[in-house]
This record gives sequence, C-alpha cells and structure tokens, in this order.
Amino acid sequence: MKSSDLIRKGASSPIQAIETKLIEMLSRARREVDLAMSVLLSDLAPKAANKELRATDQKINEAERDIRRRLIVHASVFGSIEIPSVLLYMSIVKDIERVGDYAKNLIDLALDGVTLEHAPDLPDWKAMATEISTFIAHSAETFHERDKDRAIALLTQGNRLLDDFNRQVSALVKGTDYDPNPVARALALRYLKRVVAHLLNMLSAVVLPLDRLDYFYEPGD
Repeated sequence: MKSSDLIRKGASSPIQAIETKLIEMLSRARREVDLAMSVLLSDLAPKAANKELRATDQKINEAERDIRRRLIVHASVFGSIEIPSVLLYMSIVKDIERVGDYAKNLIDLALDGVTLEHAPDLPDWKAMATEISTFIAHSAETFHERDKDRAIALLTQGNRLLDDFNRQVSALVKGTDYDPNPVARALALRYLKRVVAHLLNMLSAVVLPLDRLDYFYEPGD
C-alpha cells in the first residue's frame, strides 16, 4: 500500500486538522531557514533574527506535541485500523520539526561570528538559499495535494542537492577548496543537507509504501 493511500485528501475531520497543522509547521520551518540563511549572508542582524527564529521554533514544537496528542486520541477512537496512518504522521511531523532544529544550528554559526558576506562564492550561497526556501514551499504544496508527479520531480531535485552538498563538503575536507572558514562552511552545508533530507523523507510518503518511508525515491523503483 502506498503511503499516500494512508494520507488521502478528504479524510476525517481529525486528520484534516492534523494536515492543516503540518502545513503551518512547514511554513514556519521555511521562515526559520530563511532567517538563518539571511543572517549568515549578512542580510539580517543576528540577535534580532535569532529572537524571531527561536519564537517560531517554539511554535513548531508546540504544534508537534499537539499533533502527537491528536494522533493518540485518533488511534484510541478508531482502533488498529488507523495505526498505519498514525505511524506515518508521527514520522512526518518529526521530519518537519527537525527542519527547524537545523535552522537553529545554522543561526548558531552566525551567532558564533560566521558570515558569508565576503565569501568569493557568495552568489552561489544566495542562489542556494533561494532554492532551498523554494524547495520547502513546493514540498509543502506537493504533500498537501498528494501530487505524485511533482513529488517525483522534487525528490529528484532533492537528491541532486544532496549530491552537491556532499561534493562541496568533500572538497573542504580534502583541502581542494581553499575558501575561508572551511569548518563553518562544511557545517552549514551539512545542516542544509539535513534540511533537504528531512523534506525528502516527507515527500517519500507521497510515492512510496509505508515500509519504505524515508528511503529516497529513485526513478525505476
């Protein structure tokens, strides 16, 4: 059974309420990542952005706990028949919450004095920040609509991003990338990689069976 069959549109009111909260969480997670990257790129002051980011993250955490409570109640009312759906949503809500956690890791770099403002590849970092922000938004829309074709396209794009992050980190580790702040740059790339990876986990629910959730889609599977 495809995971999307367990999270079909037009589901019961309790599940619809959970869906609404998940989309809100994704919107807030995107805001957190945008704030963190804007600070690293020196477009925003660290302290002010950090205050908003932490407040936003608190709302995400509260929503996660609320969704968990709703799922427990839902399972107790509808019994074992809803257990697969409950397990699925429990996994998805954790992936979304983790996006916010990695945004906090990113802004912590800036609070420690890291800035990419004078990086020789600043335009690449700006383009990357824009692409990831858009990727989060498109992932939310695709999950909400259960659009399998678009999910496959996003999974392909996400896998390409993961490969790019791995390539750049390897260059830093091997010493073939001589740009300044190699440790901070490697950490930032790793955090962004995890942001994308958690979104891919969520998108996998649209196209893969429950037992393969979190395993990235590959064309031909």
